[in-house]
Amino acid sequence: MINKPIIIGIGELLWDMLPTGKKVGGAPVNFAYHASRLGAAGYAVSAVGKDALGDEIIQEIDKVNINPVIERVNYPTGTVGVELNEGIPAYTINEGVAWDYIPLTEAMKQLAKRADAVCFGTLAQRSEVSRNTIQALLSCVPVDSYRILDINIRQHYYSEKVITDSLRSSNVFKMNDEELILLKKLFKKQPFTDEEVCLWFLKEFNLKFLILTAGANYSIIYTPEGLSYIKTPVVNVVDTVGAGDSFTGAFISSILDGKSASDAHQTAVDRAAYVCSQAGAWV
Repeated sequence: MINKPIIIGIGELLWDMLPTGKKVGGAPVNFAYHASRLGAAGYAVSAVGKDALGDEIIQEIDKVNINPVIERVNYPTGTVGVELNEGIPAYTINEGVAWDYIPLTEAMKQLAKRADAVCFGTLAQRSEVSRNTIQALLSCVPVDSYRILDINIRQHYYSEKVITDSLRSSNVFKMNDEELILLKKLFKKQPFTDEEVCLWFLKEFNLKFLILTAGANYSIIYTPEGLSYIKTPVVNVVDTVGAGDSFTGAFISSILDGKSASDAHQTAVDRAAYVCSQAGAWV
């Protein structure tokens, strides 16, 4: 029997409070979900409260065969208000919640040592507790495994230092076109073209892949050997919640399955397009 690759999402775990009701969310767990749908062993590392919402979220994770490495802490389970405008989400993210206080445990460290890929972002690093846990776990990941920074900038929950430290802990960097605009300003690269800035990140941080998605327009995978460009297919968009996470999960799963960067890119595009045609992130 072939062992499944171990793919971990570390960070925020929460309820997206959508107009149609609540759905489990958080970029890292969405990543783990989509990786598991493509044959990986997906793990979610986070924290929820000792409350009814925490009970429910763990039940939902169990239903979709994501392996939970989730601590129960003395803070409320995270919730995020989501408003949709023509399918595009706007988020109101509550503070002082369980995923701000992810404790570092021995089980988490042992899991990280076996990881083939780990995905994390900047949002869960808004608090010192979770930031320290995430950085400690990244230091446990095997050197030849994929450490994916899916930057996932939300509101004011980022800083140049957190982003720079995260990039130094990564070998794969995922961002969207809006985040690229912000990063050009943050790193004082405004005079440069998008491609020049992407290639600068690739070289400066010794990345294996840089993933740039541009919504309904295109996506590009940059590597030290070249790039893959795919125009985004036209679909009937229901909502885009979790589309970027599905892209990243599908891409890394496909790379671990032995696909080329261009073939993995196509798989990621197809997966994200399907997610956009359905309601919610888990489809």
